[in-house]
Amino acid sequence: MENGGSRLRIGRREYLKLLGLGAGAVAAGPALVGCSQGGGGGTAANGRKVVNFMATSMPSQTTTLAKFVQLYNDSQSSYQVNLRELPTQSSSTEVHQQLVQTLDRADGSIDAFMLDIVWVAEFAAAGWSMDLSSSFSATDRKQFFPAVVEACTYEQKLVAMPFVIAAGMLYYRTDLLKAAGLKPPATWSALVEQSRQLTGSGAAKLGFLWQGKQSEALVANAVEFIAAGGGSVFGPDHKTVTIADAPAVEAVQFMYDTINSTKISPRDVLSWDEEPTRRSFWGGSAPFMRMWSSAWLRTQDPSISQVAGKTGLANLPGLRAGLSGSTFGGYQLGIAESSKNKDGALDFLKWIAKPQTAKTFYDGFGYTSAQTGFYEQAGIKGTSVADAVTRQVGGAGVPRPVTPHYAQVSLALQAAVSTAISKGDVKTNLERARSEIERIVAS
Repeated sequence: MENGGSRLRIGRREYLKLLGLGAGAVAAGPALVGCSQGGGGGTAANGRKVVNFMATSMPSQTTTLAKFVQLYNDSQSSYQVNLRELPTQSSSTEVHQQLVQTLDRADGSIDAFMLDIVWVAEFAAAGWSMDLSSSFSATDRKQFFPAVVEACTYEQKLVAMPFVIAAGMLYYRTDLLKAAGLKPPATWSALVEQSRQLTGSGAAKLGFLWQGKQSEALVANAVEFIAAGGGSVFGPDHKTVTIADAPAVEAVQFMYDTINSTKISPRDVLSWDEEPTRRSFWGGSAPFMRMWSSAWLRTQDPSISQVAGKTGLANLPGLRAGLSGSTFGGYQLGIAESSKNKDGALDFLKWIAKPQTAKTFYDGFGYTSAQTGFYEQAGIKGTSVADAVTRQVGGAGVPRPVTPHYAQVSLALQAAVSTAISKGDVKTNLERARSEIERIVAS
């Protein structure tokens, strides 16, 4: 996974317009959660220097992000982190918009922020992210998966600190497959055959659940299907657009067919992102689900999941045995170039990077760490999710398009693939996407 490309060449006004942000959009900004007064390099009532931290909300049965931040505040006496909580991960577009607008103001109102891994190149190209290279030595960086360090690097500079990761997985019902004498499917044809067998026998109501809503979730799903069919969105140079090549067309056609031809997926997937997909699978409706590894811990919670203890993890199937696509995502951490308290922000980031802190975060939110040492800890080593994440992120994962124009490319992909999987005429829609993406990357 490489990062590269030129700086954004469009002006601020045009860029915000492309993102659907008027001058007064989201003027109220994110809510300030559980904080004392202070900010913009100020001092809290307790005399500590304030660090304003902006992060997406993370629903959890056991804790809140505010409580996690409080652990840091309780651990030392120099800084006071104030959490500014954004919408949940399922509202990725809104989270991105609010971060862009806040960072673009460059008024020092934000010091540290949590960003999706696909925004790293864009934020660095715009000059919003501080260069962290001198703060993390080569030895420090070896604590993390190399692919994630690379994803956090732009033009040879470390512009984000690797934090938590998630990988696309096939969740399957161990009880249903065992009763039918089946093994997790390694190919698309096997997935179709097993889904039909289990629904035909009455063992399951539905077959394969995935995320087809026109959203960032659809982009992650499409990239995985396309990679598992031997295709890609961009060529190796990250500039040549290959979304309308034969392998990609075949993969998106398979997505369409799951709903309209083989009918192993309900038409509802066209309106599903992660949450409704999880709810259906947890309710016991289907033997197979494509989902992030970060859902594993909650899937094993019997208070919310009827399939707790009856679920396994496998690589996503491919067109042929041996082919599998798994996008990796998750959230990384950056320091605003405009921050007036960079020292405090860095202290907070390095606290989060400690293995025991990462374990606390996993226990509360289900996200696995970008640190390789995290997987050697008691309670983590040898678990299904540890094995699956290290297998995927350690080698088999595929990135979403790496470009400083990612937000625009993502919107173009969402529109084209959504139309293709709902109305058909896949090749024509992907050819339109290719023309649009070529225009974007050439702008």
